[in-house]
Amino acid sequence: MRNRCFVIVTLLCQFILQGQQFTDISEEAGIQHYFEVFEGMFGGGIAVLDFNNDGYEDLYLTGGMQEDQLLLNLKNGTFENVFKKAKLDAALNFVTQGVATADFNRDGWMDLFVTTITTKDKKKTIPRAQNLIFINQGDGTFKDESKTFGIQDTESFSTGIAIGDFNLDGYPDVYVGNYFTDYDGGLKEISDATIVNAGRTAKGYLYENRGGKKLVEVSKKYGIDHRGFSFGGIFTDFDNDNDLDLMVNNDFGYKAKPNYLLENLYPKKEFKYVEADYEMDLRINAMGGATADINADGFLDYFISNIRFNRFMIQNPDKKIFEDQAEALGTQLFTISWGTNFNDFDHDGDIDLFVANGDLNPNCVPMYNFYFENKEGKFHEHSSKFGLKDYGIGRGSALFDLENDGDMDLIMVAQKPTMEYGPPSITRLYRNDIAAGNYLQVKLKGNASTLSALGARIQVFSDSLFLNQEIDGGNTSHLSHNSTLAHFGLGNRKKIDSLQVIWPGGAMTKMKEIQTNQRIFIEETQPFKEKKSLMVWIVLPLIAFGVFLILRSKKLKLQI
Repeated sequence: MRNRCFVIVTLLCQFILQGQQFTDISEEAGIQHYFEVFEGMFGGGIAVLDFNNDGYEDLYLTGGMQEDQLLLNLKNGTFENVFKKAKLDAALNFVTQGVATADFNRDGWMDLFVTTITTKDKKKTIPRAQNLIFINQGDGTFKDESKTFGIQDTESFSTGIAIGDFNLDGYPDVYVGNYFTDYDGGLKEISDATIVNAGRTAKGYLYENRGGKKLVEVSKKYGIDHRGFSFGGIFTDFDNDNDLDLMVNNDFGYKAKPNYLLENLYPKKEFKYVEADYEMDLRINAMGGATADINADGFLDYFISNIRFNRFMIQNPDKKIFEDQAEALGTQLFTISWGTNFNDFDHDGDIDLFVANGDLNPNCVPMYNFYFENKEGKFHEHSSKFGLKDYGIGRGSALFDLENDGDMDLIMVAQKPTMEYGPPSITRLYRNDIAAGNYLQVKLKGNASTLSALGARIQVFSDSLFLNQEIDGGNTSHLSHNSTLAHFGLGNRKKIDSLQVIWPGGAMTKMKEIQTNQRIFIEETQPFKEKKSLMVWIVLPLIAFGVFLILRSKKLKLQI
């Protein structure tokens, strides 16, 4: 009898515990993926996008030496790989790395930007290959428009992609991080010594989107001249002046180039280097980052993943500096970290943190991921408790709402080990089964802004709770792009007192008395105004004036 009672109690405890965990549903969801490196170390990423506009979020996964995948959400918790149906075959020729998504031509359909490091058929000395832009055709297919958009002839070793409208013209602009200018050795041989002795840090690309038809490299024009072993950047409004600044993460910062923080001086066409002033010139192995207003002071804070100890940079607006509070907040654990994601996963009204960990491939020493549960302003590592203690080689990670059920699920890309030992290392999809409190989801549609409202700020007020979230423009994990769906956990609060959207440029939308446990849609009232090009304002009037003079001359001759 006692044994029977013990079994029943044990099963009940397991059932209760399972209801409080993330559940690995990779296999049942139809996800069969891992990232295979070329030689070693680098990749890969995930982008969340609703490419067919059916209201459910789909996924693009880079594969490196494997094929990339476009996973169509079938609305029942499973996916279908429609990569080839979608005519994305051009990516098969390349070793892909990172991915991000935006509606580059403002036609209402989400497009893709994919970075590469080399071609598959014929390996080249670095810089090795072009990057890729796929424009959504609105019929379930994409078209490779890399040549049309002007990036086909630029060969590079590219990593992370950040997307944001830095000139506030309504078109998504792009920053691409590059790692090498050239490197003759094998990637599996990379170490501190080989990296520093190579001395071939690369410049990033700052692309200005010209009318949804072309990306023009304008880094020199905007005063950007830095180099680094870069894993990309983040477009973010750190100083609350309603334009998008740029953070750049660099590997080997202690021996080469540190992280950069560039203040956007809009309406001037200029970025200003302010990393030293704000104490953000981190000399670390910066792999990725996540953005949140952790202390609810209205200013954004940043978690930067690293080899050894991660940095938790809290903004001090009075001193105009950032202060590393990783130790005080409880996140200073030894690791090799990559993808990072802030979210209120359990809906208790504060922000938790997921960190994807994985050794340098081909070293492949098993190390588990971190899940930091936020309790009264302190973070506690509870990956085992919440079912996230995976020992695979974690890299990029992303948040999205798989089933439109109101909580945020988690997907993490893993690399295939180059050594034939160790635990399984596969891409894992974790369904969120821990959320218990109330929530609100907000989906924005920009007009004067980009259609996805990249960089917009949503602020929620409920009783004494204040939440402040920026819409993700890509690379706020590692080589990845989260959902642009804003998500707020509210605990036991049953209504939102007020909500305001601060659109890029400073226009505001305000709402009051909003019920919880729903998804609301907010559209920007500021209309989109197409900026006239120099051709329209200068060249065409000159042509018209020239035609007028010719006709007038002919008329005078006839009169004579």
